[in-house]
Amino acid sequence: MAHSARRDSPELPDFSILKRLARDQLIYLLEQVGTRHSSCRRHTHQLIKHPEQRPEQGIFGDVSIDEWPFYLLPLDDDIISLELPEFFQDNFLAGDQRWVRTAGSALHLLYSLYGPFSKVYGIGRCSKMAYESWREQVEEGEQKARQAEIGNVFLIDRDVDFVTPLCSQVVYEGLVDDIFRIKCGCVEFGPDVTASDKSVKVMLNSQDKVFSEIRNEHFSNVFGFLSQKARNLQTAYDKRRGMDIKQMKTFVSEELKGLKQEHRLLTLHIGASESIMKKKTKQDFQELLKTEHCKNPPLCSLFQSRCVEFGPDVTASDKSVKVMLNSQDKVFSEIRNEHFSNVFGFLSQKARNLQTAYDSYGVDHLLTFSNLRQLGLLVEQQPGETLTVMESKVGKLVNDKTAGKLTDAFSSLAKKSNFRALSRKLNLVPKADEEYDLRVPRDMAYIFSGAYIPLSCKLIEQVLERDGWTGLEEVTRLLNGHEFAVTGSSGVDSRGKNDTQRIILVMFLGGCTYSEISALRFLGREKGYKFIVVTTAITNSSRLLEALLDNHV
Repeated sequence: MAHSARRDSPELPDFSILKRLARDQLIYLLEQVGTRHSSCRRHTHQLIKHPEQRPEQGIFGDVSIDEWPFYLLPLDDDIISLELPEFFQDNFLAGDQRWVRTAGSALHLLYSLYGPFSKVYGIGRCSKMAYESWREQVEEGEQKARQAEIGNVFLIDRDVDFVTPLCSQVVYEGLVDDIFRIKCGCVEFGPDVTASDKSVKVMLNSQDKVFSEIRNEHFSNVFGFLSQKARNLQTAYDKRRGMDIKQMKTFVSEELKGLKQEHRLLTLHIGASESIMKKKTKQDFQELLKTEHCKNPPLCSLFQSRCVEFGPDVTASDKSVKVMLNSQDKVFSEIRNEHFSNVFGFLSQKARNLQTAYDSYGVDHLLTFSNLRQLGLLVEQQPGETLTVMESKVGKLVNDKTAGKLTDAFSSLAKKSNFRALSRKLNLVPKADEEYDLRVPRDMAYIFSGAYIPLSCKLIEQVLERDGWTGLEEVTRLLNGHEFAVTGSSGVDSRGKNDTQRIILVMFLGGCTYSEISALRFLGREKGYKFIVVTTAITNSSRLLEALLDNHV
């Protein structure tokens, strides 16, 4: 079940030092509380994580502020988070760049601890600014010779690829996050999973032997593995029969505790899988996947996945719109699961009809529409606007027709969309006539049932193979890139085959999904790399769309 890494795969750096640093800094700050003020005046101490979080002016006489520069939280051996879910909304929606320096400082901390980087690649405006912030800190600081533990670095903006986080996750870890919501690497399983009246919190990382073997697997393979694991566990327990006293003593002291722990975890993951199965076998989710993975037309309609079907004569009183608006004040839920991830490329009349429907509900979602437009996820054609002009506006969006149900004009626009061109150039969508064995995946498309290779991960793969952006000029043009590739100061040839050069740090600015992490792990196993994912936060379709709904009037 668990895919084995290549024998020549390098060892990852030890990131436990990041936890120790954060802990020691916190202890030091707490020890200072109450020791610096000898007057009887009451002082309130506020501990802030980043200098960007300083309170408003006018209260410094009553508040002592201590900065806890806690930039990085290791969630697992290969996942590090800045735990800044607000990064996406602040930077990509509000245009607030205050977190860019925080990202640069996090990169600088990794650089300081784990040695010089051979090369830094990046794409996206925010990535370029974060790189420049980091370089400024490097130049300002003292240069020390260190043994490099990380080879190459890749920075990528979330708005380079909105397709992937809006796709339904079908790998186990992604599904657990979608349904139970993983927070800081921890998940709380309720009574429906534990089969008791209590909830249980579980750390999900590589220390969980059961989870580590199924986390990256397509969900269709998970039950078979868990069943086999249960049989193996029972066989291990059955070894006790016929043991003499000495053998039993050895068994109890060396194996029994581990077996009981494994049994507990196995029970929880079986319960979680059953809960996932109940939710994800519902008709609406199956229809969702059917639409996402549609291979006729050849380019699967990924962005139509949660779409309410709008005909050319749609009005605000149309039945499909009524279903959405008559959901007993569950507008947010319906938007998140059924609609907005597909409001891409709509012609002006469709967009006007859609907004009229929401205006009739209230003004709550006026800013939601503004956010969609700002991100380029909602495009309206203006009177007299040509198809060529519209094509330049839709940019990175998926604009393929959905099973022939959109108008001819929209279909014509779709045929020339940038995403279709990107998909063709990067081979993101497997051919319709190819069978895909999810038990033995052949590429990163397995994370979406063989229907789509994540654009973000494909870009990383191509840049690493080409040692830069050479040959990808047309791709970067379609992505409106801000791409860059800079050789580090270490002087090490990035094409070298030593272990360090095969350790790749990927920083996602604006969040990444567990599906993308699974895809990079697969790529690492295939190519002999080890990927370290650094992200501002873990995201998914729900969290991404929540950001669009946060700025209500």
